Amino acid sequence: MENGLRIIEIPSQNTNSITALVMVGTGSKYETKETSGISHFLEHLQFKGTKKRPTEMEIFGDLDALGGVANAFTGTDFTGYYAKAQSQKAEIALELVSDIYLNSILPPAEIEKERGTIIEELNMFYDHPMRHIWTVWNEVLYGDQPAGWDIAGTKETVKSITRDQLTAYRDAQYVAPNTIVCVAGNFDSQEIQKLVKECFAKIPKEKPRLKAKVVEIQTKPEAAVYKKQTEQTQINIGARAYNCFHPKRYALEILEVVLGGMWASRLREEVRVKRGLAYDVHTELSMDPDVGFLAATVNLDSSRLDMGIEVILKEFKKMAEQGITKEELQKAKDHYIGKYSISLESSHAKAMFYTEQEMLEGKVLEPKEIFEKIKKINLEDVQEVASDIFVPQKLNLAVIGPYEDKSRFEKLLENAL
Repeated sequence: MENGLRIIEIPSQNTNSITALVMVGTGSKYETKETSGISHFLEHLQFKGTKKRPTEMEIFGDLDALGGVANAFTGTDFTGYYAKAQSQKAEIALELVSDIYLNSILPPAEIEKERGTIIEELNMFYDHPMRHIWTVWNEVLYGDQPAGWDIAGTKETVKSITRDQLTAYRDAQYVAPNTIVCVAGNFDSQEIQKLVKECFAKIPKEKPRLKAKVVEIQTKPEAAVYKKQTEQTQINIGARAYNCFHPKRYALEILEVVLGGMWASRLREEVRVKRGLAYDVHTELSMDPDVGFLAATVNLDSSRLDMGIEVILKEFKKMAEQGITKEELQKAKDHYIGKYSISLESSHAKAMFYTEQEMLEGKVLEPKEIFEKIKKINLEDVQEVASDIFVPQKLNLAVIGPYEDKSRFEKLLENAL
């Protein structure tokens, strides 16, 4: 649109549903130390009432009448609001999600109540090692800067953020050049375009404020420990990797699949099948516009923790020195393409796939274009990536368990590669 708002339409005649998604290019990386968690706090509050629907119950009452669902999410680089409904209710769903995005009144009483809700959400995260480990992981990678803070903030910041700060942040960031509206599914394009223009006609046109540059400084293996009395020890172990613009990003994706991204992965075979060290072990790959990492995450018996770490590090080293086989390469490609194809069947998945690309990269590739890039990856590409990222100065470990001293873990890392 002329005001800078971007619109993405993903039509599909072979479905009876639609997803209306509004995404804004702001998240925890755009916050200050004092306002850490404000993006997530605001996301919660947007559902507490609008000018047209003054209470949360009225918002969800209208949604219930649609027979649909609505929700929101906050990340490091973006925040999103969506509604899913039957295709014949497309216009109503889009109007509802746009109302939540543009017209929330942030009732003071609801702000105070929601502080308690988010603090309990934080408590839940701290009590859940498989979730909390990612906070510890980000801390060891990025330290005391926005990329290293919990998306939900801290109890102290949640208690102190004011309504004025919330409205100022929203006014600065929820603007047309920073917003994408996506509709995916079975809908009338002319009606949707008309409605978007009507609903977003008054959205501010100012440019949003930018995020701080992420600083990465690492010269040796690093570890972080969060002491907690547990039967098992939760760890993340991995390496700094590439951002989403890196020319070797697709080779990195194949490396991640072989290492721990599929059922018959190397790590699952070595950690679970051969040694019975864990119930689940898998890898997670993150590629943002500025930073990226590849991490294996696993919950280990504390008495065999060192063994588990050593087994994983051995696989890192093996990949860096020997690469992968032709059979593994083909299996990983088939898995990647098949998994993506299946996952993109729903209107919600399509909306996220296209909108996230546009938000983070400023361009959109069709699935078939990505698959062609995957098909071109060869054995040398994968080994080059492994030998590049699996080096001591990029290696990191996050630990949640009954420990205090991180030096014992750093010693394990130092001689591993």
